[in-house]
Amino acid sequence: MLRPSIRKRILGIALGLIFLMVVTSALSTVMTQKIAHQLDELTTKYVEAYGHLARMNVRTLEQAVVVRRMVAAKIQTPPDETAFANQQTVYEAKGKEIDQEAQAARALIIAIIDDPTTVSDDAKLGRIENRIETVTSDLHRYLDEENKRMWPLLEAGNMMEVRASLVRADTLRDEFNQKIEEIRHDMLGQVRSDASVTMRDQQRAIIVSAIVTTLAAILGLTFAFFVSTGITRPVRRLLEGTRAVEAGRLDGSIDVTTRDEIGQLTAAFNNMVEQLRHKERLRETFGRYVDPRVVEGLIASQSLTASDGERRVMTVLFCDMKGFTSLSEGTTPQGLVKVMNHYLSTMSGPIRSHRGIIDKYIGDAIMAYWGPPFTEHSEQARLACLAAVEMADRGTALRTELPELLGVRTVPSDCEVRIGIATGEVLVGSIGSEFMMSYTVMGDAVNLASRLENANKIYGSHSLASEPAITAAGDAVEAREIDRLVVAGQTRPEAVFEIIGRAGELTEKQLELLARYAEGLAAYRARRWDDARRAFQAALEAVPGDGPSRTMAQRVENFQANPPAADWDGAWRLDQK
Repeated sequence: MLRPSIRKRILGIALGLIFLMVVTSALSTVMTQKIAHQLDELTTKYVEAYGHLARMNVRTLEQAVVVRRMVAAKIQTPPDETAFANQQTVYEAKGKEIDQEAQAARALIIAIIDDPTTVSDDAKLGRIENRIETVTSDLHRYLDEENKRMWPLLEAGNMMEVRASLVRADTLRDEFNQKIEEIRHDMLGQVRSDASVTMRDQQRAIIVSAIVTTLAAILGLTFAFFVSTGITRPVRRLLEGTRAVEAGRLDGSIDVTTRDEIGQLTAAFNNMVEQLRHKERLRETFGRYVDPRVVEGLIASQSLTASDGERRVMTVLFCDMKGFTSLSEGTTPQGLVKVMNHYLSTMSGPIRSHRGIIDKYIGDAIMAYWGPPFTEHSEQARLACLAAVEMADRGTALRTELPELLGVRTVPSDCEVRIGIATGEVLVGSIGSEFMMSYTVMGDAVNLASRLENANKIYGSHSLASEPAITAAGDAVEAREIDRLVVAGQTRPEAVFEIIGRAGELTEKQLELLARYAEGLAAYRARRWDDARRAFQAALEAVPGDGPSRTMAQRVENFQANPPAADWDGAWRLDQK
């Protein structure tokens, strides 16, 4: 079936009028051809040029993502040279695509300028064409210079300067995108101007036809009314829709009322807006269910969707609030949702602010992790431990808010936040079935973090961490060794530490507590029960109510009454009574 065009529609009107006057038909044909040509120029040149400019913005953003992948490949241990080379090839291809889009846009603009049959502001179009060439050339020149400075820095491991170089490159791209946006804005101005000329020419054709003969005028005006309605109304809607997109409003669409060039242009415009809206909706929706950085990786590349997975050293955190479930048993469903959302938001804040990935919520428990590609390997444990300190502080503040949220007078004194942190090798990747996948981590470190969170109730502590996590955190936090544990599923004892606070923020009594507890722990492992008991009692005198000191003092009394076996290795098994 033939698709009707504007030219055929208007020529059909001219054929109907030819029975009345040859002159009217000739004039109408000339005018309609001019209008059709102008509309064709709008659809095949202006809009296409506008699309090329829009894609230039997208390609620059894709280049920025590729640069970060190249940096990520270089900072791995050992550096992934193959991935770096592959990404470098992609980076160069994106640069060529930017040039191709720029050349295509310039070619269309030059074609408009070279066409003498249409009315256009050739001087403005010439300046736009020159600006496209200039900003594209500047982008390549400055980015190449910046990359030449950055790669040696990356090879030397100077990450501070590499980050500064990335910031400068992003600034250059932002300036480039801003200039392209200004060029696109000027292009839209030219579209509006030429559309206005087209409508003016059409009205002139109607007037000329009306003057030739009264009958021709009556019939011409009748037919022209329908034609003008079919042309000008969609064009106005397109102009309004273009202004809306320019203003960032993507919630509307334009009805396709014709099958001609304007109908095609309208359908293409709706498809463009739908794609923009769909991508924005994906980001907004999935960003509330999955960490935005995971969403970005799933949308932008295939690196996070590989089903094979890979083994990486990562830091895992589990958080729970003791007694929270029983405390909320009498709450209405609406009230429970409100309290849960407030609790989870409060506890999730420090994780997000310290660049952690929230993997899932398990009732009132939170599972999160740190590690490549979201955080650098050298800082993952430090960020996790600092997040735990802030979460513990917020948990203390949350206890004062719970009575009002739950509608009770007080909450139990043991309603406190418990945190477990472990650093170790895990399996990370998209894991699931053919029906549903989840980007998550699995392995011994995950199990250990969960066991340590639960072990807090044994020692009356708030935040327990494995030895690798504390070692990797360095001097960012103050911690003390609590005990050596053998968790379920393991046979080798693990040294377990309690995170006390940020480095340099401990009080004199807390420092006294750490010293006395260390003495007691050494005596406990040497089976010097009297010395251990005195040291733990001294620790309790420094900080009354210290859970680990109280637990160890009680354990020493039990061992004095019932000494452990001769081959006792000083470790405590979680299944031990």
